[in-house]
Amino acid sequence: MAKETELTGLQKAAILLISLGPEKSAMIFKHLKEEEIEELTLEIANTRSITLQVKETVINEFYEVCLAQQYIAEGGIGYARELLEKALGAEKAIDVIGRLTASLQVKPFEFVRKADASQLLNFIQDEHPQTIALILSYLAPAQAAQIVSALPPDRQPDVAKRIATMDRTSPDVIKEVERVLETKLASVVNQDYTIIGGVDAVVEILNTVDRGTEKHIMENLEIEEPELADEIRKKMFVFEDILLLDDRSIQRVLREVDNNDLAIALKGSNEQVQNAIFSNLSKRLAAMIKEDMEFMGPVRMKDVEEAQQKIVNIIRKLEDASEIVISRGGGDEIVV
Repeated sequence: MAKETELTGLQKAAILLISLGPEKSAMIFKHLKEEEIEELTLEIANTRSITLQVKETVINEFYEVCLAQQYIAEGGIGYARELLEKALGAEKAIDVIGRLTASLQVKPFEFVRKADASQLLNFIQDEHPQTIALILSYLAPAQAAQIVSALPPDRQPDVAKRIATMDRTSPDVIKEVERVLETKLASVVNQDYTIIGGVDAVVEILNTVDRGTEKHIMENLEIEEPELADEIRKKMFVFEDILLLDDRSIQRVLREVDNNDLAIALKGSNEQVQNAIFSNLSKRLAAMIKEDMEFMGPVRMKDVEEAQQKIVNIIRKLEDASEIVISRGGGDEIVV
């Protein structure tokens, strides 16, 4: 067996899997592509013997890389380097960071991913909408949603449209944006174009923003980009879309919904939605909910939207668990 310094990445991976044993290796295989599994299986089969020293060195290297990944996720490259220097020494820390960024690609804008949304808003709100869209495409949906909600209303649809229509961005452009924003992130971007944004990205953001912002953006997109708006809407679910559920699914959802939330949510809904809900409740419970709606008087729109969002979240959760089916059109939803 060659020395550790002469081993290829494939050989190290094979040694690691052999060291972990068949059960843990099988769990790892579940997350790999077929060609990767084939390559590793062949390499494992061709590995005859491993010295204790090589085995320990490979495992240690794997541990160091995992540690570095964790630190980068917590606070970026600078933070990771600082902690690794304390744990492994300066020279070893630089080596680990170098190997990690060269092989696994550190995601751009990690610095801003750790920033408070309100601070980040001040940081980018005066940038060009395309620049804002680029940055938001790299953020977690919840963080991006906060920023989109806080943008001026006239800019929200434009930024959302740019996220949805964004496909590939040159590494040079990403680096330039980072430089202009004066981040200290030492980003390593693969020379292949990086795929970001797209309809799925804007759907995740719109599913997280407040209802008012969502409506405003969608109404504008329906005027300016009707085809794009239609594509986005097909992947979204709003409270009024409860009409897309069959009776059995509505009944399943209602079993999870708090009666008070339901009464508040229905205060701001149209007659068609109310009828769909009440027809799937017992007569006694339907009468009770209607009575609650009458006696609660005027309700703030914010409270209505929050109650509706709670129900939408329940619907999405049940759909993810395959307990209900949402018929979004297209003819591909088959229930057997």
